[in-house]
Amino acid sequence: MTATNADWIQHPGVYIKAEMEERGWIQRDLAFILGAPETAVNMILSGKRGVTADMAKALADAFDVTPEFFANLQQTYDMARARSPYVGIPERRRMQTALPVREMIKRGWIEHADTAMLEEQLARFFGARSVEEIPYMPHAAKRSRYEECQIPPAQTAWLFRVRQIAASISVPQYSANRLRAAIQEFMPLLLEPEGVRSVPRILADCGVRFVIVEKLPGAEIDGVCFWLNEFSPVIGVTTRRDTIDNFWFVVRHEVEHVLRGHGRDREIIDDLAGEKASPDVPSEEERVANAAAGDFCAPTDKLNEFMVRKRPFFYERDVLSFARLHLRHPGLVVGQMQFRMKNYGYLTRHLTKVRHIVLPGSIADGWGQTVPVSL
Repeated sequence: MTATNADWIQHPGVYIKAEMEERGWIQRDLAFILGAPETAVNMILSGKRGVTADMAKALADAFDVTPEFFANLQQTYDMARARSPYVGIPERRRMQTALPVREMIKRGWIEHADTAMLEEQLARFFGARSVEEIPYMPHAAKRSRYEECQIPPAQTAWLFRVRQIAASISVPQYSANRLRAAIQEFMPLLLEPEGVRSVPRILADCGVRFVIVEKLPGAEIDGVCFWLNEFSPVIGVTTRRDTIDNFWFVVRHEVEHVLRGHGRDREIIDDLAGEKASPDVPSEEERVANAAAGDFCAPTDKLNEFMVRKRPFFYERDVLSFARLHLRHPGLVVGQMQFRMKNYGYLTRHLTKVRHIVLPGSIADGWGQTVPVSL
C-alpha cells in the first residue's frame, strides 16, 4: 500500500527532539533556554500542541536557525492532516459565480443539497434538460438568449420564478375586451391607497395571471409582461419602489403591453425607474405603454395645462386641488410631476406606501413567504 503524505510527515515536536539529542539537551534544558514553562514544551514535544508564530521565533533563537524553519514544519504538518475539502467546491463556485444560487436557496426557490442535486434543481428551475443548458453557466454548450439580450442573471432568475408561479395559477380564459373594461373598473380605485387591494382579483377575472415576486439583489426590475401560450398573458411586478404612483404606473404599463399583444415572442422586462434616468429613447412598445400609464395616473392634457398655467410655482394646495378634481390620489399626480420636472424630492410625503395593502390578496413570493411550486 502506498503511503500518503500524512503517513510520513511528522509533528514538529519530533524534529525538535532530534535537535535536542544532537545537543545533549533534555526537556528541562530547552524550557530553561526558552524561558517557557516545562509543561508548554512538553505539549509541543509530545505533539499535543502546535508551534505558534511566537514559539517559532523563540525556537529559532534557541537552535540558531530561521523562524521559517519551524513555521514551515508546522504548516506542512497541518496541511498533511487537513481534511479533504468538500468535493463539490469548484462546481458550487461556478454556480454561485454565474447565478444567485445562495439567494435562491434563501428564498426557498430551490433546496440546499449536495452539488449533483443542486445542479439538477437549477436545470429544472430554468427549464433546461441538463446543467449544460442553464443560462450563464460557464460550461454551457451555447449562449442563451438572456445572455445575448444582456439580461443580468438575477433578473433572469426572477423572471423564471414568475413564470413558474404563473404556470401554477388557474384563471378564466383571457379576454381582451374584459381587460379593456377593467381599466375603467380601476378608475374609482385611484382615489384611495386601499384601492390597490382589488387589482389582483380584477386582473384574474380578465384571465391575466398577476404575480408579485420580490426582486433579487442586483435585479433592478419593476415589471414584466409575457405569455405562457397564445391565450395566457402574465404580468409580474416587484413593487421594489413601494409607492402608490409606481404601483399603478407599472400595472397600467404592463396592462397596455398585454392589450397590444406585446411579449408574445419574448418577455418584456421593464426597469422603469432606470428608464427615467436613462437618456436612451424608448422603443415604440415602451413609448405607448408609458403614455398609457402616464395618462392613467394623471390625465396628460389636463396635467400639461395645469403645469403651464402654474409654472414656475407648483404649490401643494394647487396639486391637491388638481388631484381631487380628476379623482386621483395626490401621489399619482405628484409622481407624474416629479418625472416631468426631474425633481424626485418634490412632495414625496404624498407617495403613500401600498405594498402592505396589496400583498395579502395577491399571489406573492418574497418578504418572508414562498409560494409552493414544484420544480
